[in-house]
Amino acid sequence: MDQILTYLKKTLKLTDKDWQIFSSKLEKKEFPKKYFLLKTGQTENYLYFLEEGILRFYFSGEENDITFRFAFGGTLVSAYDSFLTQQPAKYNVEALAQTTIWRISYDDLQTFYKESDAGNTIGRIANEKLYLQKSKRELSLLMETAEQRYLNLFAEHPHLLQLIPLKYIASYIGITPQALSRIRKRIS
Repeated sequence: MDQILTYLKKTLKLTDKDWQIFSSKLEKKEFPKKYFLLKTGQTENYLYFLEEGILRFYFSGEENDITFRFAFGGTLVSAYDSFLTQQPAKYNVEALAQTTIWRISYDDLQTFYKESDAGNTIGRIANEKLYLQKSKRELSLLMETAEQRYLNLFAEHPHLLQLIPLKYIASYIGITPQALSRIRKRIS
């Protein structure tokens, strides 16, 4: 839980009372590799702080899955569109490694917004962080080559990429596993 407090204190002044209210609503969960935090058709009811682990967000395609996001330890994460609208998600969220999260439910977060001045700030910070991650991903797909996307992902998380199957990485950067093999061969 200290990791969440440190994360939040980087961007806002959090009183002891605010932290006490917020932390009392947090629930710690651990999930094994291959566990689904959310499946297509389920409604996201939580905003998570990913303490450790790797999550994969993906659509199930007719022939292949399409990975559109990875989340790594030390970040806020959620199937945020489903969380905000309280409508069923159109994709899956799966743990790719042993995963530890702290989560707050939609209802508890709404209550926290009302109970604490810091509540709305935490909500805004979560919204901004998730929006920036999404925007970075979209710009990457529009402006960078597959090789650049791979190199960026590798630069940001070199030790974690060893834990992700290459077919998921290939899907994430928008190419086939064979094309990824050629890129890896060329840059090694």
